[in-house]
Order: sequence, then structure tokens, then C-alpha cells
Amino acid sequence: MVTSRWTAAPARSAASLRRRGPVLERAILEAALDQLSTVGWNGLTMEGVAASAQTGKAAVYRRWPCKEDLVVDALQAGLPQIDSVPDRGSVREDLLELCRQMRDAMFSRPGYALRSVIHECDTLTAERFHSVIIEGVIEPSVELIKEVVRRGIARGEVRPDATEPSVCDVIPAMMMYRSKVCGSEWEEVDLVELIDRVMVPLLLRHTD
Repeated sequence: MVTSRWTAAPARSAASLRRRGPVLERAILEAALDQLSTVGWNGLTMEGVAASAQTGKAAVYRRWPCKEDLVVDALQAGLPQIDSVPDRGSVREDLLELCRQMRDAMFSRPGYALRSVIHECDTLTAERFHSVIIEGVIEPSVELIKEVVRRGIARGEVRPDATEPSVCDVIPAMMMYRSKVCGSEWEEVDLVELIDRVMVPLLLRHTD
């Protein structure tokens, strides 16, 4: 299941004119994600975020001196988290379901926001978001994949050394590459091909 800090959060009231503290900050962070997912990194401005959040730009600048700082916090707060590992009885089915959940996260509103940053930022600016991408997306995905693979090892379905990075990095690396470079939207057939033609052969026990 894919969740974020804002899952099931109550909608903002248009009548809330004197928001302060965490309520106002959340509105600003949500507005930043909205801007990223609609106008992209290049089109996002602090003034536009303030207008979308129905607050003054001074309230935004007081908390975040630049849009890089604002976007880092917005992504960290809003990126979906996969909070349970599929357990369907086989590595193939578990990995396939996990890929579906990862795809849903990639194409959520925060996922679109992150992709706009990755696509549009120059190299120097992109380094500012390195920790968000690694700690918020890549590392959690790899840990989930490792958990699925460990189950397969325990069942005797998978070779004992299959949790090595060169194997468990394949799915997030492929999904990020195909999404960023090739513009793939990862239809079901693409996910099945990734699991059946790449992952399952990598995981199989070696035979003499």
C-alpha cells in the first residue's frame, strides 16, 4: 500500500484565512507540489506557491529562503511510502506487485513533482536533491526488494547470494532510467517483462 504524510488529510478550507504554524506550512508544501506537478521546476516561483497556498510571499520566504529549500522539504514530506511488502507466495508475484506499487508512487502527484525536478534541473541544482532521491526513493525501494528476495531464499526459491546490490538495484535503476530517459509510463506488460526477462533469471538458483 502506498501512503504519504498527507494521505487522508482533511481538505483545506477556503475560509481559513489566519492559518499559522504547521497548518500554514503544510498548505505551502502542498502548494509547492501542485506547482511542480503542473508548471514544473522551471515554472515554479515562490510567488506562485504563495498565491496557490492563499498566503503572502513573505510567509513563504520567512520559512524557506529559496525555492530549492522549499522543494526539498515538500518532496520529503509528500513522497509516497510503500508501507507493506507484498506476500503472495512467490518471488515473481511479490516483485511484480511491488513494481506496481512503485509505479503508482512514481505517477502520484509527489512522484510527478520529483520527476519534474529530475528532468529540468541543471547538474549543480540536481545535487541539492541527491539525498531526497537516494534516501526517499532509491534506498527504501531496495530494502523492500531485499525483503522479498530474502523470503525467496528462505523458501529455497532463490540463490543464497541474490541480495547483492548488483541484483537488488536493478528494478529501481531500470524504472528511473526508463521513466527519465525513455519517457516510459510502465504499463503492465513492461513490468511483467522486467520481472520475467530480467529479475527472475538473475534470482534463480545456479544449477550445474
